Amino acid sequence: MDPLVERLEDEEGIRVARLEIWHNEANAKLMREYDKGQCGGVPFFFNTKTGKWICGSADYERLKKWALE
Repeated sequence: MDPLVERLEDEEGIRVARLEIWHNEANAKLMREYDKGQCGGVPFFFNTKTGKWICGSADYERLKKWALE
């Protein structure tokens, strides 16, 4: 997903925060709070402005829609 996220950031001028959860328990806890048992894995994208999320991989158009809604 990194190439798609980088493209989104370049083309739309937005920033997608990337949080490492394997070695960082605080980030893992935050992911669980946002996830609410829906996904349970990575990649997991959560839009803090809209409350919408994406579980797993997505194509560029879906990622863009998620980010810009």
